[in-house]
Amino acid sequence: MGFFNRLLGGNNENNDSNIDWAALNDVAQIDEIVQESKKQTVAIFKHSTRCGISRMVLSGFERDYDYNGEEIKMYFLDILNFRNISNEIANRFNVWHESPQLLVFRDGKIIYHTSHGNIEAGKLNEFIK
Repeated sequence: MGFFNRLLGGNNENNDSNIDWAALNDVAQIDEIVQESKKQTVAIFKHSTRCGISRMVLSGFERDYDYNGEEIKMYFLDILNFRNISNEIANRFNVWHESPQLLVFRDGKIIYHTSHGNIEAGKLNEFIK
């Protein structure tokens, strides 16, 4: 899993992820995401590092992802370390907390969210401006 290799200082040559993840690790970033979504589509992938299903879904998502940073900006939220951020997203945008979960933002609001086996990278085509 490429993201974790980068987080832990691993060798980027073995990075199998083609996603330029931005880490979501501060509640204040939620306001930034809302503002960014007014210029481009933004998505958050919520992941539990202890869950095998979440790991499997993340791996498939990374494998199938075929977009660039100009089309969509991707944030990664490790819910075990930053559950407060996940809770804030749930409260602010009235979405149920799940993991894994994909949330897509555009024009300052969530326009799509799904979880578990329904998460598909190809679905993002529908939401890119």
